[in-house]
Amino acid sequence: MNDTLEKLRGGLIVSVQAYAESVLNTPETIALLARCAVANGAAGVRVEGAARIAAVRAAVAIPIIGIVKRAHAGFEPYITATPAEVAEVAAAGADIVAFDATARARPDGVTVADLIRATRELGLLAMADCATFAEGRAAAGAGAAILATTLAGYTPDTRGLALPALDLAVALASEHSFTVCEGGVASPADVRAAFAAGAAAVVVGTAITNVDELVRRFVAAAPRNTST
Repeated sequence: MNDTLEKLRGGLIVSVQAYAESVLNTPETIALLARCAVANGAAGVRVEGAARIAAVRAAVAIPIIGIVKRAHAGFEPYITATPAEVAEVAAAGADIVAFDATARARPDGVTVADLIRATRELGLLAMADCATFAEGRAAAGAGAAILATTLAGYTPDTRGLALPALDLAVALASEHSFTVCEGGVASPADVRAAFAAGAAAVVVGTAITNVDELVRRFVAAAPRNTST
């Protein structure tokens, strides 16, 4: 599996996702967007949902980071929060399972170590989506193959943090040989800064593939949508 990491090292990972209600959120469209990312040099893709992961797997040969986003009543984590969801991602054809690695409680008392163990038992690499250095250190100690800054700024104790979380990338890179900078990467300059901070790979999502959000931003600037 180290070969998978080397395929990603020094490269751009494109998060190919769409809002649940978006017309883009079909397996066929997500696979087409993934193909576009690959054709233009992406080293890997991050994809949500079993059906979309499977469609992308049939369309591209580069590494796929797979996730399931699912709300669990009474719990905050919603990114691949249970071993059953790890199994869904694996069965769909992902190479890497990303999961919420924060210290927050999960259903049935599931821990970060449980999710990493479930991932490794299926022969896949575990990617810990962290918000803090302490969470990254704990995930590394439990055997995570990748530490990521994904959830920095999105948890109660990190809300308001400037993104991308370059300081966290520096800290995680000092702890682990494969750190990914993800979250708030909005420009080529951000990509360069993330690599300078020690990231082994960088994820970009909204700035490239979130067409709904991009259109809304530009529409909001049009005269008919602004107050006078």
